[in-house]
This record gives sequence, structure tokens and C-alpha cells, in this order.
Amino acid sequence: MNQENVLEEAAEPSPAARQGAALPSGGVTRKHNKVVAFKFGGSSLLGAERMFHAARLVRKAAQVSKVAVVVSAMKGVTDHLLSIEKALAAGKMAQARREAEVVLGMHLEVLENLQLAEEADRRVRYELQLLGRDLLHAVESWEQGATSAEFSDRLASFGERFTTRLFAAALEKLEVASVPVTSSEFVLTCDTFRDAQPHLEQSKRRGRKILLPLLKEGIVPVVTGFIGATPDGRITTLGRNSSDFSGAIVAYVVDADELVIWTDVDGIYTANPQEAAEAQLLHELSYDEAHALAASGAKVLHPKVLPLAAESEMVVWVRNTFNPQARGTRIGPPGEFSGALPPGGVA
Repeated sequence: MNQENVLEEAAEPSPAARQGAALPSGGVTRKHNKVVAFKFGGSSLLGAERMFHAARLVRKAAQVSKVAVVVSAMKGVTDHLLSIEKALAAGKMAQARREAEVVLGMHLEVLENLQLAEEADRRVRYELQLLGRDLLHAVESWEQGATSAEFSDRLASFGERFTTRLFAAALEKLEVASVPVTSSEFVLTCDTFRDAQPHLEQSKRRGRKILLPLLKEGIVPVVTGFIGATPDGRITTLGRNSSDFSGAIVAYVVDADELVIWTDVDGIYTANPQEAAEAQLLHELSYDEAHALAASGAKVLHPKVLPLAAESEMVVWVRNTFNPQARGTRIGPPGEFSGALPPGGVA
């Protein structure tokens, strides 16, 4: 096991052990049968205000369903992390350290703006500082010429790991019981770093042991997107822009009825609405129709989402975080379209 994993394992108890600490004071857990998964992209989580907005969407859905959440790094953070690698490769250790400090500072600033209760603030601040220490340790342990895809994945993973702590804290402040979960605890992958392929059935078995007890108790797991781990514990990533796929994996693990991809557009269009005035919003699509759009070059979803959703007959929604009153686009089995409302309805 590498040093980073040792540090993280010592600093970060298992999800089951964290449940008591993550439950909000006066919080109420609820039991529901329907299971939904929400995935939020980096633009939806950029800063405390957007985190609270997204957290309210989760709270609304959690009133009627069991909810699992998958989060990306805040917008821009992954680029900061990868710039550390570039600085190291250029022999600029001081610049790499500064970049690591900038990343930690960005998340500590969001924590300040969340304005948590004193005890919660102290706990989350400690968790962020531990991650910051681990990040700095990774930078300082780098050796000249040692840049590799494996090291790149270790660096890139920190963005999502920071975000889970902050988003779980935002939910906690809204009295939604929640706990951060690092997906490398259960998403098992090959060792093709930067583009690792998950072993779905093994990941599902491992993930259910972690996530199902939380959902059963009405606790919202906030899971890191983008990352997994090899069988021997080395952190991997599923490739850039793979958090949609991570959302589908978590939905698959918990047998979710529906997956909601929260993004910054109202749904799937016939063409890019920023480039084509005639672009039309599509309200209902079958898996095959959505796949055909993706194959024709349309930016619909990560290409691996639809096959996984179709295999489990999971309904996928594409909705706008910033315009939640819009119904969005529904992708599902053919013949089941009936104008159904998405999880949590519309605002």
C-alpha cells in the first residue's frame, strides 16, 4: 500500500464509523423504497452558494426517496492539480507547493462561506487540512523523472475528495443526514492509469456493503466521481469528464430506479443550442435514440452511461441545476414514456 493510502486510511474512518459524526443535530432519517442517484458536475458545485443550491435539490428528493449523490471536483480544481505535475516535471518544486496550497485554500474558503456550526466547522476543517497535508506529501515525495500516469491519477483524485467533505457538510447544515464516501473504497479497476476500466460486478459487490446500509438508514452517501483503485489499492481515474459514468456506476451499485445528471443545460438538444438557433430540446428519448445522437457527435452523455443504464433499465434524466423548474430530458426503455416527473419533481 502506498504512503498516501496509509495516510488516508489513518485519517479517514470507514463510512460506517463516520455515520454518527455526520448525522446533523436534530436531523431526521427517513425510510423510502425508491432509490435515485444524483450526479453534480463541477460548475454546479463551484462555491458555497451553488453547493447549498444543489443540496436543496437533494433534500427535496430525499423527502420521498433514498438518494445517493456523486460529485465532481469544483470547476477548475482538476486543472490546478494537473498543473502541479507540470511544475514538477519542469523542476519547479516551489511552484508546485504553491499550487497545492492554492487548492487547499480554495476549499477552506468555501468552508468559511458555508458558515457551519462550530463543531461541524472544526471537524470538516480538520478533514480538509488532512487532505491538504496528503496532497503536499505527494508533491514533496515526487522525485525528478518520476512523473507517471499513476502519479497523475493520485494528484487528480484530490479534487473530488475535497468536494465530498464540503458537499456532505452543506447537506448536514440543511439537516439532511449524509456521509462522504471515497469511491476508491469500492470501485475496483484495472491499472490503466488516466483511463482505468472498472470491474463492474466486483465493484457492485463491494459498493453494496458500503452504500446500502447508509441508504437503509436514510443517510445520503456523497460519493467521489472520477476515481477508483486497483486491487492493490493504487488510486486510478476513469478518464477526464467521466463523472457521468461514475454516477451511472453508483446508480448501478445501489440498483437505483433513476439517475439524474445535473448539468448547466435544460436537457438534450437536437444540436448545440449555443451554435444552432433551430436546436430543439428533446423531452423523451429511448436508449437507442440517445446513443444514436451521441454516435452522431452530439454531446449527450459520457458514452459508457447509456449501455450501463440500458442493461439495468435505469431511467436517466438530464437536468439543469440552475433551472430546476425545467423538466429536462428523460432517457428510458422504449414504450414507457408518459410525461413522468423527474425525482423530486420540478421546482
